[in-house]
Amino acid sequence: MATKIYVVYYSMYGHVAKLAEEIQKGAASVEGVEVKLWQVPETLPEGVLGKMGAPPKSDVPIIEPNALQEADGILFGFPTRFGMMAAQFKAFIDATGGLWRSQALAGKPAGIFYSTGSQGGGQETTPLTAITQLAHHGMIFVPIGYTFGVGMFEMENIKGGSPYGAGTYAGDGSRNPSQLELEQAFHQGKYFATITNRFKASS
Repeated sequence: MATKIYVVYYSMYGHVAKLAEEIQKGAASVEGVEVKLWQVPETLPEGVLGKMGAPPKSDVPIIEPNALQEADGILFGFPTRFGMMAAQFKAFIDATGGLWRSQALAGKPAGIFYSTGSQGGGQETTPLTAITQLAHHGMIFVPIGYTFGVGMFEMENIKGGSPYGAGTYAGDGSRNPSQLELEQAFHQGKYFATITNRFKASS
């Protein structure tokens, strides 16, 4: 039976969505793994999103909290707001109280990826504060550490991400994830899928 991995994200301007797509590819490259992309519900009205210059949402399906328990492992992605996960994603996590009560997510591997607007905008505080959500569910946090190799030590060009997970910088919104950031996202997906496979095989 295939290992089922969900990549669940919120993306206002598309930066996190691009990382999610690469993570999906990386995870799907591992034999015996099925990967599905999901978006969390938007909480802002269309009129507000329009004033903020947000593009239309993609056709990636919207996930309901209870669907999380169907996955063997979950990767969560979100942009940063003042050094923490965006409110849209926090609202989704806040709706998982029933799963917490039944411990439906306990013991499942989980990973994190993210986007920030600037170099000091939360590339480490965002995953660090998000880990508390995983801990309360009893999920097993799977960081990438330095398994990405020399790409973790890039100094000549701006690169998002950290040992906690893949990341990118949005800047004023016009900057797209770099090739190196996309490669790190692919690596995270592949690495996470390999670890999740091991967990499932040993359970």
